[in-house]
Amino acid sequence: MTARIVMRLRVEDARPTTPEVLLLTLRHATKPELPAWAPGAHVDLRLPDGRVRQYSLCGDPAERGQWCLAVKREEAGRGGSRWVHEALRAGETVMVTAPRNNFPLTEGAERHVLVAGGIGITPLLPMARELARRGAEFNLHFLARSRALAPLLAEAEAACGDRLVTWFGDEGRRFDPSVLRPPGPADHLYACGPQRLLDALKETGWPEERFHHEVFQATLDENFKPEPFTARIASSGEEILVPADLSLLEALRRAGHAAPSSCESGVCGACICRYRDGVVIHRDQVLKLAERQDRMTPCVSRARVSVTLEL
Repeated sequence: MTARIVMRLRVEDARPTTPEVLLLTLRHATKPELPAWAPGAHVDLRLPDGRVRQYSLCGDPAERGQWCLAVKREEAGRGGSRWVHEALRAGETVMVTAPRNNFPLTEGAERHVLVAGGIGITPLLPMARELARRGAEFNLHFLARSRALAPLLAEAEAACGDRLVTWFGDEGRRFDPSVLRPPGPADHLYACGPQRLLDALKETGWPEERFHHEVFQATLDENFKPEPFTARIASSGEEILVPADLSLLEALRRAGHAAPSSCESGVCGACICRYRDGVVIHRDQVLKLAERQDRMTPCVSRARVSVTLEL
């Protein structure tokens, strides 16, 4: 687990791209360049009350002087997006972490199929820009209730040209996953959007290792009942009891171990650590199947009986 750099950035511009989505342009007050990032990366916004929210970078990675975020106002959300819409104006400052990327483009892929549902366009738009720059084969399918409610539509049209396929409900075009032709051996599918869209795409037959998706929502499982377990620290032999009502992340902190985190809901990957043995109950949305063999997210994942951690 490693900490992330936190910077105070200035809001250079804040403008609506739809009635629901605010597009922010952020710059550093003194430095001409911000840390480099690759398509699919996200940053954390640190709210004044200590809350943390993750947002995908939706600008062009080649523009090192600024970062762009598109934030949809969620009235039924946890309050972060409302604060962004109500408090952030040009000239304001905001605390932002260095980028992290759990959703990268796959090197060596021959064809890339991008599917964005609404605000899910944010991580996919930089992918489209990068793929167009490379001259790679790709298509971007963009789903929204209407053209007026499609965030960053003009930017997507400029980046993709005729490789953009729009599916707007008010125009009678509902997305049909069957239009995605059967994947070739080096084709990869990338999707970001509501869970129902991801579920529909899972039924298309794309191999799991070539279906990549971004999720910013915690795992919901009302029937899950956490049980106590023991965490052993491999380097020292220390044993830490993790009660049923406490996360492994918090138990580590209470035992004096530095434990960086961000979302604490299993979707950002900031707290990922390695484990040596034990039966882990993975409840995150970020680790791939192969990664779960020796890594876990202590903010939401637990173990049966015991687990040995490599901190």
